[in-house]
Amino acid sequence: MSTEPETTEDAEPGAPTGGAETEGAEGDAAASGEAPAAEGTAGDAAASGEAPAAEAELRAQRAERERIEQRKAEKKTPIEAGTKLSGKAADLLAAVRAVESGEKPVAMVFEGPEPAPRRSAPEPVRRPQPVAAEAAAASTAPAPSAVQAVRQVLSAGGAPEVLAPQAAAALGEGADELLRADPWQLLRVAGVRPEQADGFARALLGSECGPDDERRGRAVTVWLLEQAALAGHTALEMPTLLAALAQRAVPNPDSAVQDAIAEGDALVFQDALEETGGAPAPVEEEGTDEDEERPVRVLVGLERYALAEESLADGLARLVNSVPKQDGPAEDWERVAAAAQGSTGELLRAVAAHGLVLHTGGEASLTEPAALLTAAHTLGLRAWAATHGPIGRTRFTALLHRSETASGTPSTDARFPGAHSPVATVAGLLSGAEGPGRDADGALDLDLLVVLDAPQLDVETAALLTESLPDGARLVLAGDPGVLWSVGPGRVFADLLAARICPQVASRQPGPGPLGELVSGIGIGELNQVEAPGKEVVIVPVRDAGEAVHRTVQLVVDSVPRAIGVPAEETQVITPGHGGAVGTRALNAALKERLNPGPGRFGGFDPGDRIVYSPVPGRALPGRVVKADAEGLHLSCESEDVVVPKERVEQSVRHGWALTAHQAVGSRWPAVVVVLPGDAAQALSRPWVYTAFGRADRHLSVVHGVEQALA
Repeated sequence: MSTEPETTEDAEPGAPTGGAETEGAEGDAAASGEAPAAEGTAGDAAASGEAPAAEAELRAQRAERERIEQRKAEKKTPIEAGTKLSGKAADLLAAVRAVESGEKPVAMVFEGPEPAPRRSAPEPVRRPQPVAAEAAAASTAPAPSAVQAVRQVLSAGGAPEVLAPQAAAALGEGADELLRADPWQLLRVAGVRPEQADGFARALLGSECGPDDERRGRAVTVWLLEQAALAGHTALEMPTLLAALAQRAVPNPDSAVQDAIAEGDALVFQDALEETGGAPAPVEEEGTDEDEERPVRVLVGLERYALAEESLADGLARLVNSVPKQDGPAEDWERVAAAAQGSTGELLRAVAAHGLVLHTGGEASLTEPAALLTAAHTLGLRAWAATHGPIGRTRFTALLHRSETASGTPSTDARFPGAHSPVATVAGLLSGAEGPGRDADGALDLDLLVVLDAPQLDVETAALLTESLPDGARLVLAGDPGVLWSVGPGRVFADLLAARICPQVASRQPGPGPLGELVSGIGIGELNQVEAPGKEVVIVPVRDAGEAVHRTVQLVVDSVPRAIGVPAEETQVITPGHGGAVGTRALNAALKERLNPGPGRFGGFDPGDRIVYSPVPGRALPGRVVKADAEGLHLSCESEDVVVPKERVEQSVRHGWALTAHQAVGSRWPAVVVVLPGDAAQALSRPWVYTAFGRADRHLSVVHGVEQALA
């Protein structure tokens, strides 16, 4: 496992990494502010822990782990004689046994009064209504006085004051006092690295600061677990975590992990290892040692991710094991499936019979989820789709309208008054800003949900979605498994595909034209030379970074509009990272100078600037600057008005003529210019190239300076 900083946006799965320069505006603040780096690790620690409190925490965690293990064991134990059942469950078991024994015919056993309406119990205990991260972030914005107090502490420690809003939001009430007492808590701010936190601590604590300080060990432990989550792992094996702590100059890694567990910052749990070799397990005989334990691996993870995984597992099990709501005769589903062709019919049949279905395919395959929604509406289902971002929502809405027109069904405008279509973003659906709303129990008021861009679901978002579905609803997760995955914790879609716990339908819709041929080849590991008579694909070789920037600007401003007919405002530049001579910063500065020159009076921005707004880590909304006033910076993001408070502009808004591939995922543009500078060879991977090239709709230009790195 490597814990060294990455210079590009991608983190290798399985390795906690840094990432101040990697992804989104939120991860860049520390690096751009030149926080002080470590100058050494001399000095003695002044570590004084509270032993009784730590022991109490350990006992409480041990009891909680025993309770979880007992609950898991109870789930695996077969139910004997109905002793663990009561009420209707016991009656149902007795009825089944009566039929099996021949005492009563099936009809007699299951005759009875009409069931009560679903969810008719008075005042049920309702789970908390899920709230999307954007809504939560907006509702918990720190007070200006709290931000100012944190700014003073940062200034005293030589840290960039621009981090104050993030630190106040991450640490909550009393953030300034917490930072004075434990300067390493600065690591909870996105983009801050251990060596920068060490310099901050040294400036505040002086001679009291040392590498063996238990506060440092705990903070670095949590930081490593956060970095692992960004790489897709909600937990790390104990030996891997200990090795990473040793690399970060933590003298006693085991003590640091135990301190983090005792303070409740992390949880430790065991995962039983599967038997290898395929041989059946030996049958236990009398006299064998019952205390002999199966081999296990010890995992350490952050509590929030462990709880999210447990919630997601429960929600998925409910979908897989439940019978979908009866929406009418099965013949109706078969009729619409028979009228469809190929994999579209397979998708319809799978959704008719199952609560959870996975659908895979590229951009061309989106016609199949559109046909599914159209068919579901004709059958009277309350069906909705959710996309990763607003550009994807706009595109799928247009595709759905075309599907309805082709099938002759009524338009969504007639069935969904006041809404453009039954298509929302995932964030808007969870926050309630978009979508069908919620029923009396807090569940989404729908029968079928199709989630597009499923690879972008992290474990927390996926848990919120499954918790929000009502009983009997169907969930379809659709996406292209070849694209870059979520920047959040977990690889939900990949794990479900590997687990094979539900039907999987692979689309057989080929990508159209030379672009489709090129991207499809990359998906299977082949970089084919395609015929492009209409200049759909153009390769532009360059020798150095300066030429790469020059040719990129020339393509966007002149060549593509003149030769292809796509204006500059509809052309997107994609490059591997934010920093460097050909990163997003350098390219955006050059493109702004040509396309919208101005003094940058509003935090570096001018009206008309193309931007990308990141309300929370992992979310990127392309848009434009409208104006600025006392309220903040006014943006237009896919026809949605957004006001960013001035204290959050620097950390959440970037210029957007050039994006990283992670920022561009889930969106497509008529023309795309992909820049591959000479120093980007180490950053390139098949998912990165597949994602970047796949963002082009009509034309792709590749500014190529990596020689044979793509071969």
